[in-house]
Amino acid sequence: MSNKTTHATHDRTDDRPTDAGDAPVLELDAVEKSYGSERVIEGLSLSVHEGEILTLLGPSGCGKTTTLRLIAGLERPNAGEVALNDATVSGPDRFVAPEDRGVGVVFQEFALFPHLTAAENVGFGLEAWDDDARDARIDELLDLVGLEAQGDSYPDELSGGQQQRVALARSLAPEPDVLLLDEPFSNLDVDLRVQMREEVRRILKETGVTAISVTHDQEEAMSISDRVAVMNDGRIEQVGDPEQVFQQPESRFVAGFLGHASFLPGYVHGGEVTTGLGPISRDQINGLAGTYDRTRIDVLVRPDDIQAVPVDGEADGRVVARRYLGPTILYEIRLDDDTTVQCMHNHDESIPLDASVRIELDADHELAWFPGDQRPPDADADADADAAE
Repeated sequence: MSNKTTHATHDRTDDRPTDAGDAPVLELDAVEKSYGSERVIEGLSLSVHEGEILTLLGPSGCGKTTTLRLIAGLERPNAGEVALNDATVSGPDRFVAPEDRGVGVVFQEFALFPHLTAAENVGFGLEAWDDDARDARIDELLDLVGLEAQGDSYPDELSGGQQQRVALARSLAPEPDVLLLDEPFSNLDVDLRVQMREEVRRILKETGVTAISVTHDQEEAMSISDRVAVMNDGRIEQVGDPEQVFQQPESRFVAGFLGHASFLPGYVHGGEVTTGLGPISRDQINGLAGTYDRTRIDVLVRPDDIQAVPVDGEADGRVVARRYLGPTILYEIRLDDDTTVQCMHNHDESIPLDASVRIELDADHELAWFPGDQRPPDADADADADAAE
């Protein structure tokens, strides 16, 4: 049986920010890509709307960079179509060259020309413009990215963050319909990465350009994107706004890839779900239909949904691992039924290994769930549930 929830959901591919345009700028329809016998992209469909920042998020090898290359025209699909502004650019009978697609690309390595100044790099794709318009566009872009004073500097005279801004300005200069960003922050140190994420989002929103980014960094995807498309094995598992995808994942893969996830076995009966942490009100489980009465499910709990309280007496479990993360400590708790859950505490709330703890559910939002053991519960399970009423 599928590990996806079966309660009703709407088509996430149609979600978009309220300020996005109505017509899709980019559409991928049943796109497939193989290298020899290895299928990298399988039946991928996606729409991206005007002014939207969408991020393809997934582990290495999931096909996200190949998808970006298919959009750019650096690869040709084996099946399906890619359309920009309602015009097919890749399909069975048509292939538009990369330079004729109106697509800009910011590469992971920035790919600046070392022998050109920042201003000359920005103006590289504007040879067809007249001199006055070209100079005005270069000045406009350098000012937009905060490098108006560095126009005469060469790349080796600029910091990593400044080089990235030049690369972004160069890609924006020809006014592309779509901007593609391939792991744009991976070459920056941690502090600069955070700063540049905010800066790049500001610049993209000011210009109103439609952008598709690729990353394996969930924090990056959550912070920069209007929507996130989570990819796995060449397919899109879920598309939605960052909060939606994180809080209501539609598959176990999405739940586990986005942050820490614990799956708490439960038994649905009447108005509650019986778990190793005690009963959870059915009203707190998102979309748990009546058809799931007297069945087993797995409830998704995040580390910030539960708290561990050390006790000397009766306990729910014990601490079997702890990871110091600086401001916080991540604990792994093994419950009496051998289920393991994770919880996050402030660094000053230290709990020793092997300590006995009571677990308190501290979630003020609806919890996601997934089908557990789908076999009909046996008579003993029914009897136990009835006795608990």
